[in-house]
Amino acid sequence: MKKTNQSANMTSFHDHVVTATVNQLLSICGEPEYVNDDISDKVQYDWVMETEDGKVFTIYDWKEYRHFSKDEKIEWHIGAHDSYTALTAYLELKKELANC
Repeated sequence: MKKTNQSANMTSFHDHVVTATVNQLLSICGEPEYVNDDISDKVQYDWVMETEDGKVFTIYDWKEYRHFSKDEKIEWHIGAHDSYTALTAYLELKKELANC
C-alpha cells in the first residue's frame, strides 16, 4: 500500500470500513490528498492510495458532520473501482493498523 498519482475518479464505497484515528492514518498513509475543516461537507479527510498490486483506492470519513480529534477512533470508508480492490485495500490497511 502506498500513495499514488492515479486518478480516484469513479471510485465508490463497497461496504468496507476500518476503525482508526487520523493520526494512525497519517503515520501509515502520509498527508491526505484532501482536508476540509467545513463540518457541513460530507468528507473532511481523503487519502488516495494504491494496493500492493497497483489498484487505486481511497480512505475517507463519511458524514461525520462534526469536529473530531486526530486521536479519536472513527470509521473510515474505503472507496475503489470494484469490490475486489476494496477488499484488498481493507486487508492491507488492517494489517498496517495492527502494527500501528
